[in-house]
Amino acid sequence: MDDDPTVAEVVTGYLTAAGYDVARAADGPAALEQYAARRPDLAVLDLMLPGMDGFEVCRRMRAHGPVPVIMLTARGDEDDRVLGLETGADDYVTKPFSPRELVLRVDSVLRRAGAAARPAGRSAPLEGAGLVLDPAARRATWEGRVLALTLREFDLLAFFLRHPGRVFGREELMREVWGWDFGDLSTVTVHVRRLRGKVEADPARPELIRTVWGVGYRLDLPPDRMAGAGRVGGAPS
Repeated sequence: MDDDPTVAEVVTGYLTAAGYDVARAADGPAALEQYAARRPDLAVLDLMLPGMDGFEVCRRMRAHGPVPVIMLTARGDEDDRVLGLETGADDYVTKPFSPRELVLRVDSVLRRAGAAARPAGRSAPLEGAGLVLDPAARRATWEGRVLALTLREFDLLAFFLRHPGRVFGREELMREVWGWDFGDLSTVTVHVRRLRGKVEADPARPELIRTVWGVGYRLDLPPDRMAGAGRVGGAPS
């Protein structure tokens, strides 16, 4: 879904050639109509869609259930990238871009979404510091309260719960959690900030998801919970 017909045509052509069934929409309201009618496996949204911008389209789609989203925009400003990710986008591609790169991003996001949706045997819950994640049910709670986590937030939190006390750089997190060897590292920064807002008593003074300056991020669990957590995992990022 792109406001530029030429870009939309090229993107549609490449994705169709890659084996995807693609539906196009010329503006925000039309994109929502397509979403309601088809319930796609993934949405590619232009930030500057006429009638309703990509941020609002993404919000409204997500209000009806989880759907992976890749944002396209001509803007290179970091504030826009951050806002797109905070809206819930799973990836963010700035124009001009290589259509082949976009296909690779689509492949990656769908691969992660598919892995998350596939039942893989009943694995033990991941626990620590009041957090309980059920990987099979894709359900997370903190102090008994259900957490509304996006696909990537859940994966990131689960990864940290499996590795409590260990520091991970942003490049390593992008590779291990997102499955990308390239990409905008602010993606990791934004997701860490979003998780802190959901699992920290005071996100401005995080006690669980710590920043190790010049290195990356580490999940710190209270000492009395480290043993139990370490058996199946650790905590979020």
